[in-house]
Amino acid sequence: MAQVAYAGASRVYPGAHSVRAVDGLDLCIGDGEFLVLVGPSGSGKSTALRMAAGLEDVDEGSISIGDRDVTHLPPKDRDIAMVFQSYALYPHMSVRENMAFSLKLRGMSKSEVNAKVEEAAELLDLTKYLDRKPKALSGGQRQRVAMGRAIVREPSVFLMDEPLSNLDAKLRVETRANIAALQRRLGTTTIYVTHDQVEAMTMGDRVAVLRDGVLQQCASPRELYDTPRNVFVAGFIGSPAMNLLTLPVDGDGVKLGELKVQLPVRVEPGEVTVGIRPETLSLVGAAEDGFELQVELVEELGADAYVHGTLAGHADKIVVRADGRTPPRLGEAVRVAVRDTGEVHVFDPESGLRIGAE
Repeated sequence: MAQVAYAGASRVYPGAHSVRAVDGLDLCIGDGEFLVLVGPSGSGKSTALRMAAGLEDVDEGSISIGDRDVTHLPPKDRDIAMVFQSYALYPHMSVRENMAFSLKLRGMSKSEVNAKVEEAAELLDLTKYLDRKPKALSGGQRQRVAMGRAIVREPSVFLMDEPLSNLDAKLRVETRANIAALQRRLGTTTIYVTHDQVEAMTMGDRVAVLRDGVLQQCASPRELYDTPRNVFVAGFIGSPAMNLLTLPVDGDGVKLGELKVQLPVRVEPGEVTVGIRPETLSLVGAAEDGFELQVELVEELGADAYVHGTLAGHADKIVVRADGRTPPRLGEAVRVAVRDTGEVHVFDPESGLRIGAE
């Protein structure tokens, strides 16, 4: 096992307009940590992973694994194992042969190879499939074989590039729980790439959010959710996304329709961007303090419903979490209150940075 450190690492694609796919990345992944790189398409997360693997050049800065600078080492000398989105299994080989392939290349004895393969197969519940070919396996089983092929190598670092994106929704939930539990059991340093922020929040010890190649914030899932550093992280982390509205300051608060919402931090006169998560809002009776919302869409999810609507005078949509058993009707005007003004987030509308952040 080993820590992984990016020190000002950049990947620049040359051309008429050079593209900084990863721009000055400073990030340290602790020994045995499970770190998730997350961001929208084109954010540089897969490029950053491939730089650690040696599959992309490091044009500026450096990358180290343990106490070794691996910036210019070939992939085979980095003591890493990579799990790809496409599984990358050899179709003509059995599960056993796929998992044993890299060990045979190292010149290990047959008995040692078999022992390692059978141990990994037991960990992944693959023992009864060892003599099958990949085409006879489901997507989830193939992904476990790809994991097994990485595990038998006993690397210092696992690198996983969107390994669950080819699975259906139910299997993704099941497999991500299995991967997280397996990583905790093995204690191997892991960097995991995904575009799915729900996946990131449920798997990582820490989550690093990237945008246009630049690290926006790296923190625990709870810290990202409760104290996003800027508007981008606030809008990206959370499902549904945080409601973000730019409003004029009115004394010590802002007005949502006829409702004045006191801000948890002191702000200067002008405008601020206010962030309120759907669960911080609630539907209330007509006589209670609140603002009026015109319902345009209701997502019924069983226990919960998400009510989408507009506030008079604002183009931005507002989403409210409501009781799924008694959701409002489309076209209805409902009254909405803010449950806790302490959970209101405040950002600078120009820089996008959180106001009051340390």
